[in-house]
Amino acid sequence: MTASFVAQSLLNGILIGGVYALVAVGLNLIFGVMRIINFAHGSLMMLGMFTTYWLVSLLQVDPYLSIFLVIPILFGVGVCFQQVVIHPIMRAPEHNQLLVTLGVSLFLDNLAVVLWSPDYRVMKTAYADINYYVGDVSVSLVRLLAFVLAVGCTASLYFLLKKTDLGKAIRAASEESEGAELTGINVKKVYLISFGIGSACAGVAGAAVAPFFPVYPYVGNLFTITAFVVIVLGGMGSFVGAFAGGVIIGVADSIGAMLLPAAMKSVISFSLFILILLFKPSGLFGGRIG
Repeated sequence: MTASFVAQSLLNGILIGGVYALVAVGLNLIFGVMRIINFAHGSLMMLGMFTTYWLVSLLQVDPYLSIFLVIPILFGVGVCFQQVVIHPIMRAPEHNQLLVTLGVSLFLDNLAVVLWSPDYRVMKTAYADINYYVGDVSVSLVRLLAFVLAVGCTASLYFLLKKTDLGKAIRAASEESEGAELTGINVKKVYLISFGIGSACAGVAGAAVAPFFPVYPYVGNLFTITAFVVIVLGGMGSFVGAFAGGVIIGVADSIGAMLLPAAMKSVISFSLFILILLFKPSGLFGGRIG
């Protein structure tokens, strides 16, 4: 095992970790504000991937420019999802909420199979095979763009929450919804917007990985469990923790792929998950939303 091989694996882990972080940030926002465990989050990411795929295939839109269409589309899907499915069960027991979102995930995945078949699709772009080299280490352009996009979206969301009136309203509703109502905040509207933003984050993550990841109806399932591991590791409600956790899990998976058989590459990341649950259940950066 050469030093360049190790460096290459670690770099790949960091780059894909940024995408994990972006998926987890949207999931973290939804949980942090509404305390809803959304198992349909990966399916929303899948919709983002298919939206990008069809925009590229049918309209020849650049996949990274398609994000400007993916964001409002997935935001709208998230708002409808929250209004029709989540709002009626806000006061229901947690296991009922979990089962409902799992049911929505199954519905969306199977609807995608009916509409688009279960076939794998690969997006072709002019720059998909472009690589830059630092010594013997290769940096894929599309993976680098996905990582930069993840950093930018995470930073933008953090700024939104910390520096804007909407962000203050979201944080107030997440900490004490009844108190927020008494101060004049429309908590129902905040919930709609928060779920829409979380869904849009999933859509952006889907658009970011579509140029180098196969697009198929069940692809979101691969990212859902990983996203939950990331937010438990980083801390529920912490966006800094979600980003750090995503990178850590990406690197852990990369190390696992180097040291272990392919089928066992996730052993290290899930071991970290178990250790965090045992010794620091609040996560590395656990706390209030932000």
